[in-house]
Amino acid sequence: MTAQVSVIYFGQSAELTGLKGEEPVSVPTPISSRELWELLQQRHPRLAALRGHVVLAVSQQYVPVAEQLVVLRDGDEVAVVPPLSGG
Repeated sequence: MTAQVSVIYFGQSAELTGLKGEEPVSVPTPISSRELWELLQQRHPRLAALRGHVVLAVSQQYVPVAEQLVVLRDGDEVAVVPPLSGG
């Protein structure tokens, strides 16, 4: 089963992809958050620079990049949130 989701890129992830967002993106579901991150890296290899320093948000709920299972639905929003800097 797959879901059509919107992906939004923030901060450095937007700079690396050259995009602020893209839709629809077809994603298998359920999927682990790690597999979701790997899928996004396959679409945009430059995102690898953020490996280990990024958090995903699915429908405005933070999801660490790990083995946590994520069930996506058509229309869900996936955000790539890199580390924040500044003070």
